[in-house]
Amino acid sequence: MSPATLPRITLSHLDWLESEAIHIMREVAGQCASPALLFSGGKDSICMLRLAEKAFRPGRFPFPLLHIDTGHNYPEVIEFRDRRAAELGERLIVRSVEDSMARGTVVLKTPDEPRNKHQSVTLLEAIEEFAFDACIGGARRDEEKARAKERIFSFRDEFGQWDPKNQRPELWDLYNARSFKGENMRVFPISNWTELDVWQYIERERLALPSIYFAHRRPVVRRHGALLPITGLTPARAGETIEQLMVRFRTVGDITCTAPVESEADTVAQIIAETASTKITERGATRLDDQTSEASMEQRKKEGYF
Repeated sequence: MSPATLPRITLSHLDWLESEAIHIMREVAGQCASPALLFSGGKDSICMLRLAEKAFRPGRFPFPLLHIDTGHNYPEVIEFRDRRAAELGERLIVRSVEDSMARGTVVLKTPDEPRNKHQSVTLLEAIEEFAFDACIGGARRDEEKARAKERIFSFRDEFGQWDPKNQRPELWDLYNARSFKGENMRVFPISNWTELDVWQYIERERLALPSIYFAHRRPVVRRHGALLPITGLTPARAGETIEQLMVRFRTVGDITCTAPVESEADTVAQIIAETASTKITERGATRLDDQTSEASMEQRKKEGYF
């Protein structure tokens, strides 16, 4: 058959995104001696697991899974994390902010201070403990402004710090992961994905998710323009009215700073429809600790955050 008569294969935008992400993962495996894949049980890292399956199966992943746990995560997500890692038969390493607190490397200003920003300390300790030279994460450029400054292969110096003005060029999708001992890379294979792309990929691949991503009834209060779930860590304050609302989570993390949104969407198709019509970013709507300049993502990243 001549080239002129060969059937044309049309790739969807998800096919292109998937192909790019798989290529990036294989570049990490080829260039780095000791990488790790960050896996929290959240939707982005669930997509990352599927991409790793497509990149490396039927063999084992060429890296362990790593989760930096604040100790304040939703139990549904932690249960899903452990179950999914066991189903895949992959090694899961968990390091906790509470361990760093016990060592004195993390000191909270108040007992109820959100622990999210302190994950950077625990992550850097895990990188040193296991001599990781690359950590593969599920960050996307549409999450917030500082994410958009990242390269796909984001260089971190020997102190784990990120300097947006000192990053390597990535012309023609050529990636440079070379580093000296103590330095490392943060690699973001789904940098060019959006929240909508993630949900469409979840639908296409029929990926399982923690239940809190779907609409369910939960006690909440309205605080600072957002909904705050009522839990043992986040009780109602004097004068606040507890409401029983149908909500879902667009992102999951530390209970003390992750807010749900009102929603009736209890299927992936319904979530896709809601996501396509919203004008509020994922983090802008649901992450209470991103609302102040002190906790800005850019400053956290410069200090070693994901």
